[in-house]
Amino acid sequence: MSKIRFQITRSARLFRSRRTHDTYSPFLVLSILAVSSGPLLSASAFGTGSSPPPPPSSASASSLSRNRRNGRTEDSSTALPSKKKFDPLGSLLGGLVPSMKGSSTVDQTGKFPGVPEWSSLRERLESVQTPSEKQFRPSLSKGLGAASPLHDLRLIDEAKFSEQDVRVVFYRDSASWCPYCQKVWMMLEEKGIPYKVERINMRCYGDKPRSFSRLQPSGAIPVATIDGVTYRQSNDIMEVLEKSFPSSEGYKSVAWKDSEQDDARRLLALERKIFSAWMYWLTGGDRGGRMRGQFVQTLEEVEFELNRNRDGKGFFMGDRVTIVDFMYASFLERMAASLLYYKGFQMRHSKDAESRSSFPALNRWFDAMETLPSYQVTKSDYYTHCWDLPPQLGGCVSEPDGKPFAKVIDGERTLDGSGSSWALPLQRHSGGIEPDWDWCGGDDENMAKREAVERLLANSQNIVKFASRGSGKQGIPGFMAPLSDPNATSDDAVQASVDAVLRTVCLALLEGYDADSTKDKMVEVAETVSQGGRGHVDGVLASVAYLRDRVGVPRDMQLPAARQLRAHLNWALEFILDD
Repeated sequence: MSKIRFQITRSARLFRSRRTHDTYSPFLVLSILAVSSGPLLSASAFGTGSSPPPPPSSASASSLSRNRRNGRTEDSSTALPSKKKFDPLGSLLGGLVPSMKGSSTVDQTGKFPGVPEWSSLRERLESVQTPSEKQFRPSLSKGLGAASPLHDLRLIDEAKFSEQDVRVVFYRDSASWCPYCQKVWMMLEEKGIPYKVERINMRCYGDKPRSFSRLQPSGAIPVATIDGVTYRQSNDIMEVLEKSFPSSEGYKSVAWKDSEQDDARRLLALERKIFSAWMYWLTGGDRGGRMRGQFVQTLEEVEFELNRNRDGKGFFMGDRVTIVDFMYASFLERMAASLLYYKGFQMRHSKDAESRSSFPALNRWFDAMETLPSYQVTKSDYYTHCWDLPPQLGGCVSEPDGKPFAKVIDGERTLDGSGSSWALPLQRHSGGIEPDWDWCGGDDENMAKREAVERLLANSQNIVKFASRGSGKQGIPGFMAPLSDPNATSDDAVQASVDAVLRTVCLALLEGYDADSTKDKMVEVAETVSQGGRGHVDGVLASVAYLRDRVGVPRDMQLPAARQLRAHLNWALEFILDD
């Protein structure tokens, strides 16, 4: 393990400090985002496609060595690298595992007879699913049910629409990371417009199909075809959606009133102002605190504007959501994540946090947005945002105040230093760092666990193959985004062991990681993996960590489910490390 530990920790935080331009312009960054705002991968291993491509990343397998096999929670401080050495991207920036040890040559196929098969796990899941959970996949295939990033066709309401009624084709990024796509996506859902989805790669993580290049020569996303006419900028798309799907035809209006025109213009100008202040601070050094001061001053202006409608429901226009809220939502969401991670500046708090009073109106606005299914389906988590922004922007600059929060978000340490933030049992609100999503399992762990298991079961073979890239070979050519390697090849020799580990993780999610029978199964799996020799063990560790680090929100699952899966994969890694 020493070679792997060294390789994982030796690389510098390249994408957190690197700048690709000598001078910075908010207008330049705006154009960069418009062209390539999106994910690090061409698709998700959790989808239903036949070939599994890549998602986002953090802490490596070697960052874990705590012994929880018998319920102990002690932490081995010598095994957890310091932040100076710890690099979530290190194992990728420094080359995949084969560059250290070569692929595994031992195949453990057929050596895990005691682990429940996928079919048995499906039966166990179905026995505890709610009726609505059981209908998720059937509804998804018909374009119905609750909104999901997995929808290719979205009919909203079977009683009102059929596929022949779809007038919109929405071209968005594959990993659900693009802020401009998010605005359009929210508006489609909030207005109740049926649409089809075409997923397009960003340049930083993959190639765009020629058919899309003909449709959009610049390659920029989002794009939408509405009633046969193509629109190539998010603001244009949103304007046409409001005009083409009016309230008089049964669609919800999200426009501002004529009497609110001046307010809307002022608010939209302020949105550009805070965007610029955020970009200057996030991507630049700030020794004198000037950039921080400018951002805080602008955020206080936003707070003032939200307070003007304090008697409303929390939205910018008070009692209802409008286009103004959509324009702010995608970037305020990213500000809350990135400024905490890179700068140590917290603007979003959980409802029960005393410190949330620093920006109470802003937090009420976040609370109001999070009641909307149209926002819930598009919302990402801090971890995903903090790793998707650097390759889009050319780098984000870290400051010392951000380091403790970065450790929490990366899964390395809790804020109080008691252990890994991706260890079981999970802390509520990540210890006060990121509010839980109570609408989808934040306060119901079993609901979140069932979602994680469902996603694994739905595409298990491809997920195993995808995870095994951790012990495979790097793809050529590579892409700017360090976590994307769509041309990588899997290590076939570790797939049987990885498959057994993931089946045991599903068992732990369904029956409890601390149940004696579950721990016994994981002990058996770890012992069998160890029989393959050191190279095989290293390959399995790297593969499980590879998958854990690439669970994307919302692309693969919602945050509560992602937190449970990441933590349960760490639970499995600990058994293998301890064996």
